[in-house]
Amino acid sequence: MTKPTSLADFRFDPESGSDYIDAAFVAIEITRLLREGDSKAVAEFLESQELADVAAYLEELETPDAMTAVRLLPLHDQAEVIGYLRPSSQLTMATQMTRRELARLMSAMSHDERADLYKVLDPEVQAAILPALSQAEREDLRRLAAYDEATVGSVMTSDYATLGPEMTATQAIEALRAQAMEAETVYTAYIVDEARKLIGVVSLRDLLMARPRQRVADIMDTEPVWVRASAEQEEAARLIARYDLIALPVLDDADQLVGIVTADDAMDVAEDETTEDIHKSGLVGPFETSVAEATIAVLYKARIYWLVLLVFGNIFSGAGIAYFEDTIAAHLSLLFFLPLLIASGGNAGTQSATLMVRALATGDVRPADFGRLLGRETVIALALGLTMAAAVAVIGVWRGGPEIAVVVSLAMIAIVLMGALIGMSLPFIFARIDRDPAAASGPLVTSIADVMGVLIYFGIATALLGL
Repeated sequence: MTKPTSLADFRFDPESGSDYIDAAFVAIEITRLLREGDSKAVAEFLESQELADVAAYLEELETPDAMTAVRLLPLHDQAEVIGYLRPSSQLTMATQMTRRELARLMSAMSHDERADLYKVLDPEVQAAILPALSQAEREDLRRLAAYDEATVGSVMTSDYATLGPEMTATQAIEALRAQAMEAETVYTAYIVDEARKLIGVVSLRDLLMARPRQRVADIMDTEPVWVRASAEQEEAARLIARYDLIALPVLDDADQLVGIVTADDAMDVAEDETTEDIHKSGLVGPFETSVAEATIAVLYKARIYWLVLLVFGNIFSGAGIAYFEDTIAAHLSLLFFLPLLIASGGNAGTQSATLMVRALATGDVRPADFGRLLGRETVIALALGLTMAAAVAVIGVWRGGPEIAVVVSLAMIAIVLMGALIGMSLPFIFARIDRDPAAASGPLVTSIADVMGVLIYFGIATALLGL
């Protein structure tokens, strides 16, 4: 496989199953062609690419070139490409458009992506763009943009397909054909009454398999899975994953159908939630932008709080070492094993915390399972501690003699047990006090295990060595 040297070399490779994708190279070639005035070659290339990849190329271009390139696409493709861009890139490109151009673009966008773009615009631009939209688009935009960012309403779309219960299967298929251009998906249709209350759901597959004159009311599922618009986003993602749904209907507090959450939007929510949990597990505070776009000040503020707090927490480790300085002075070989033992406790605790945080997040375990899991974790931690003690005992005999080997081995068992139980318990404690279990992170567990490990190790040494 040779590296591409021009845009014409980008093609599908059947052996690797992927394209030659190098966004930086493509951006350089697009820039060169635009400078040479060969817009036709750029347009042909962009139209041959997946729109998600086109968005990646635009991210690498300077703003004027990106604007020129995106304008080479049909309006519908422009709208979809803009939806793939990062919010900061959307804002940059939107500010380069005239009010009329931006209004045309937003009218062509899907309802949810239009609302997302509207939210990142400056208030002055928002006020200027609304009069250029149709009344229906303005009302829909205001309604979708009004939902809090953390709720299902903020990720739902209002372009869904609806059917009447008295329609025949043939009529329903014709109705879906008429709505296909506007609806986000027609694979699932929603049956509503005169008050727009959801009374059923039917799949396109069921309609195709039904008899031509069979009524929708006789085919539909009358007890569909749904979610409130005011619920947390994660609830929609969880329901879609649990029931393998293509889309999930969203109801307001009056039980009226107000939108749907599609599977691709649920994947975005799940990705954002996983990212948030990973940040919390590293004791990194929340920040709105991506890591690539975040400023030094934003990343500093997100990280400094817990780091300073843990510095003061680790002072207790130093105090513990100072308290046992007589024991250390009498047996300097004990210091050789201190990093090894402390790290083992932290590692065991981090493993346990990781397993429990993820299990709680996925619903694999519940807070009520704490007692049962505590007993199991104790057995596992003892087995781990004994194995690790056997491994370190040989080094103990070689480094400090049989007495030191006994101290180190017993300390290893106790410290690993302590670390594992702390790591396993903290996520449950956080869940009990209505805090995110992901905050029971590796650094927090390690810091607690460090302090306890010092006290356990030198306490055992002092007791067994007669000091």
